Amino acid sequence: MIQMLSFMAAPFAACLVLVGLHAYFGIHVIERRVLFVDLAVAQFAALGAVIGFALGHHPGELGSTLSSLAFAVVAAAIFSLTRVRAEKLPQEAIIGITFVVASAVTILVADRAPEGAEHIKETLSGSLLWVTWPVVFKVLVIYALLGLFHWLLRDRFMLISTDPDEAYRRGWNVRWWDFLFYLSFGVMITFSVEIGGILMVFAFLVIPACIAILLHASMRMRMIVGWMAGIAGSAVGLVGSYYLDVPTGPAVVVVLGAMLIASGVFDLARSLR
Repeated sequence: MIQMLSFMAAPFAACLVLVGLHAYFGIHVIERRVLFVDLAVAQFAALGAVIGFALGHHPGELGSTLSSLAFAVVAAAIFSLTRVRAEKLPQEAIIGITFVVASAVTILVADRAPEGAEHIKETLSGSLLWVTWPVVFKVLVIYALLGLFHWLLRDRFMLISTDPDEAYRRGWNVRWWDFLFYLSFGVMITFSVEIGGILMVFAFLVIPACIAILLHASMRMRMIVGWMAGIAGSAVGLVGSYYLDVPTGPAVVVVLGAMLIASGVFDLARSLR
């Protein structure tokens, strides 16, 4: 038990850091009804990492991080520019298309890079098990700055997510505020993908938020429940992966999925009373 706690301490701390900000962004993503924007931005960040890898920058190095961040900024620009009041195409369709194209380009680039297939696998499942304390503290500082940024502008971001028509009526430049939202979102995703991979990053963003929305109506309680769900799912997934000797990131995703199913059953039973 002591050996397991010592081995899993840094990965669990990393999960706590990721959940803290992902649960908040998850509420926004669901309210905006752009559920797969996380996958699209994460895939752009992964594309940047693969291109950096092909140029000789290994994961975790500054060159790889800057390459991922640059592509995440491109994704932020695309999704803010395609947000219009009168849509000809649903933004979700544009998000899906960009995800597919970015995925295809990632495969093409990786095919030309040494050990490219292994690198793609790592972008999907992550390297959570091997995260170090310096990386945890670095991401904690970055996430704290992002959290402060969103707390200072919380009223603007929340109104645009929940009632964009009112934001337009007030004369706000919604595209500009969307760019700031997606830019900060992209920065978060860049560092998240390096640790947890695309699958776990998507799960952390969406599943705790869905559980919270099923169980509570108030924003404050949704945040609390989302954090608790993410922490509990991380703990159970990490312990399960240790004793069953299975990949850590996918194990956490499966546990969170099971928790969402249980929450859905509970919500259905409650509605039938």
